[in-house]
Amino acid sequence: MKIIKLTTYRVPPRWMLLKIETDEGVVGWGEPVIEGRARTVETAVQEMESYLIGQDPSRINDLWQTMYRAGFYRGGAITMSAIAGIDQALWDIKGKVMGKPVYELLGGLVRDRMKMYSWVGGDRPSDIIEHIRKLREGGFNTFKMNATEELGMLDTAAAVDKAVERVAEIRAAFGNSIEFGLDFHGRVAAPMAKVLLRELEPYRPLFVEEPVLAEQAEYYPRLAATTSIPLAAGERMYSRFEFKNVFHAGGLSIAQPDLSHAGGITECMKIASMAEAYDITLAPHCPLGPVALAACLAVDFVSYNAVLQEQSMGIHYNKGGELLDYVVNKEDFLITDGYMKPLPKPGLGVVVDEARVLEASLNAPDWRNPVWRHADGSVAEW
Repeated sequence: MKIIKLTTYRVPPRWMLLKIETDEGVVGWGEPVIEGRARTVETAVQEMESYLIGQDPSRINDLWQTMYRAGFYRGGAITMSAIAGIDQALWDIKGKVMGKPVYELLGGLVRDRMKMYSWVGGDRPSDIIEHIRKLREGGFNTFKMNATEELGMLDTAAAVDKAVERVAEIRAAFGNSIEFGLDFHGRVAAPMAKVLLRELEPYRPLFVEEPVLAEQAEYYPRLAATTSIPLAAGERMYSRFEFKNVFHAGGLSIAQPDLSHAGGITECMKIASMAEAYDITLAPHCPLGPVALAACLAVDFVSYNAVLQEQSMGIHYNKGGELLDYVVNKEDFLITDGYMKPLPKPGLGVVVDEARVLEASLNAPDWRNPVWRHADGSVAEW
């Protein structure tokens, strides 16, 4: 079997799907994208074609290493996202050829169902109580929300109080019947992170995500030493080599690699195993589409330390497209009592609605996150 063609499709709301075709008619799907930089990743995928066309798709490890090492410059969001989507599609092909789900090829199930969580509250968190109530009716009891709006590197007591009051209202409304993580989203710089963590601690959030940006990872152990709240990070870390240094330094309780950003299934299996060696749990980042979610689940179901899985159904980013819009086998993505079962079909388990993908790709928007500014006019982290 040989790879004969790679085709990318940018689709709403902000995703890109990749189709890899073979000379024997077996097709694999991947999801290579950086949100807001889809066209750049698309070009990177095209630049990888010379390593792939005419090659045996079953040699995933060799193709991965070739894409990673043969270009001399390596790593980073764009290159690793291109590799990630290609890697997903190669695993999809292998599973279909073998007639098995990818998790069976990775050693088989370590659990029977996977705990899922849902976003609430939007970019600037609001109406959270009502959003949680609606999602609880659908069986969810675990959530994640943005912790703050714009926050200066040194901000006011009023700004801190506003963030804390929102969390206090959630605990007052629901007690311990729900769990929720708080995403600092890179909006909180180190001088304010320590303050916020201290003030939030009495409300016992499940975790705080990206307490500071990954480029300030030296603060993870320092912040962890000041709080009992588990700290999570990893969506803006793109290889096991970045995670290696963070794990060694300590401070993280939850690793959050993104299966469409951090080299795909092949690389994230290694990151998951490294995390387990450090007694760090795994909760893959995934505010993306169906193939990305399926790839995450393949890793979740074979990784002992996987504890939570993000998913994008109904997320506030989804304008013009939803996860199940591009899926034929919607019934396999059913979430019951906050859990998903393993996707049963061969490969990644997604039957992509190709006609819908093609139609949607004809008018795909170039999504960009908003540009926020502080009161003094300087750019704020979104």
